Formats: sequence, structure tokens, C-alpha cells
Amino acid sequence: MHLTALRALGEDIPVGLKFVAEGSEEQGTGGLEAYVAQHPEQFLADALLVCDTGNAEVGTGTATITLRGLANLVVTVETLRGEVHSGMFGGPAPDALAALIQMLATLRDPETGATRINGLDCERTWPGVGYDEAQFRADAGVLDGVRLTGTGTVADRLWARPAVTVLGIDCPPVVGSAAAVPPTARARVSLRVPPGTDAELARETLTRHLTDAAPWGARVTVETEGTGSPFEAATDGPAYTALGKAMEQVYGTPLAFLGQGGSIPLCNVLATTYPRAEIVLMGVEEPRCLIHAPNESVDPSEIEHMAHVEALFLREYAAGHRR
Repeated sequence: MHLTALRALGEDIPVGLKFVAEGSEEQGTGGLEAYVAQHPEQFLADALLVCDTGNAEVGTGTATITLRGLANLVVTVETLRGEVHSGMFGGPAPDALAALIQMLATLRDPETGATRINGLDCERTWPGVGYDEAQFRADAGVLDGVRLTGTGTVADRLWARPAVTVLGIDCPPVVGSAAAVPPTARARVSLRVPPGTDAELARETLTRHLTDAAPWGARVTVETEGTGSPFEAATDGPAYTALGKAMEQVYGTPLAFLGQGGSIPLCNVLATTYPRAEIVLMGVEEPRCLIHAPNESVDPSEIEHMAHVEALFLREYAAGHRR
């Protein structure tokens, strides 16, 4: 997308331009975030285009204006000094795995499956472009007859509300398990945090909820694995004005805004380091790309159109500064 846009402009590139390519973001190493903090002069700019997102659907020019943060925990439950025979002791002997399952179940509404964490607002709504439910089911690969979890619109659930996921559980596997009462069990729990909610407060609230939910006096230890703040872009500056004009010229419709359920910690570092810069999230991804799936792909028309958008944006942005 970038190379095609620059080739289209040829030698007539109307703005000062810096290009940064990162190869470690999916590893979660934080390398670029640390580098920005150490070398702020290298990234100083009026507008920062982070091209790690994409359109709401093929043919709809879109900018992502919110990202969810996260709070990851590992919760450990202990009830016995060691394993005991389930025939001799099962019943009165407290089962650590059963206790953990009961605790995790309290994180969701039993009827709707919506995230429910005591002390956390889970009812906000999304004001931007929506996400058709049938399209979401197809994009996510939801099986026939299985209901979506939560209440409100799909966009509400994805971009405006906290979302809890149990990423993994340490417990005896089915194959090789013995007739024993588990004395300990643990789970990795991830909470996606929407804009408007402090990630550290969300972590504390989730920790307190899990601890309070422990049955039978079970011992609970909660370890913080990591937190990241949510992000929300300001859209009233000249970069968004220029982008809107470019998108409308290429796609024939006004620029749409959507949220992103994932997290890009770099955006928060950029916003803190360069408070005057406009941060624009855009790119060639769209739901049919199946990002991170084995058959991940990109629609060639999106590369074509978004390259055109980028070239027009650079010209329009430069013209706006000259006016």
C-alpha cells in the first residue's frame, strides 16, 4: 500500500515523510515502544499513520478510532496439601478445579454470556459504524445454532464494553488423569478494556471479583501478567479532514469510523510522546482477511484503493497546510 502510493506520486511527494517498519509486534516484545521513548526525535511528526488495521468491509473507507486495552491475570486456587483419592475422600474434600470453575463462571451472565465483573461498567454503547450480526457470525466462524454472547449490538460488545476470556487452564488432562481430587488449579484470564475505563483499575476490579468469588474458603493467589491502556483518537484535526476527502474520492462514501477489539500499545506511547500529533489507524485489513488464521489473505482491491487513498491524503494534507 505504502510503496504503491509513493510510486503514484513519483518525485512529487508534497510532505516530509518518515517510514517505519516493525517486525516484532506480534511477539509482544515492546521493542518499538521502547525505541520511541529512547529516540523521540526520530518519530516527531504532525500526523502518525499506524497502518495495522483496515476497513469495516471491502469497499468502505474506514479509520479505526478506538482500541481496547487489556489486563491479563493468572489466578491460582489451592484447597489441599496434595492429591487424595476421590473414592476415599471425594465429597467433603474441596476440589480446587471445581472451585476455579465456579469462580470463572461468575465472570459471565448465566443467561446471555455477557461479561459481568462487579464494579466495572459493562453496559456502554458504540456510536460509530455498526457490525452486522450475520456478517460477524461468518467472520468469526460461529457454528450453526450457537448463539452470540452478550447483549446490545455486536459493535457495543466488541468496542465499547469489557470482554473477558479464559485463555487457558492448568489442570489434570483427560488422558492420564487419575481418580484423585485436584488440590490446585490455575487459569490465565484476559480482560479487554474499552476506552473510558482505566486498565489498572480494571485489573484491580477483576482481581477483587475473582478473590471474592472463591468458594469454601479456598486460597486464591492472583498474579498480574500485564496491563495495557485503551486508546481513543481525536478526529477533529486536519489529518482526519484530509483523510475524509481522500476516502470519499476513492470509495464514493464518507469516511466511516470503527473500533478495534485488539490492542496496539504503540499508539499510547505515540500519544504520550507526541501529544500534538494526530494518530490515524488505517490499512488494508478487513474481516474477510481472517488475520492470524491459517489462510490469512488480503483483497487486492483493498491494496489498490487504499494506496490511492494514501496518495490523495498526502496531497490533500500538504495542500491544507499551504492554505
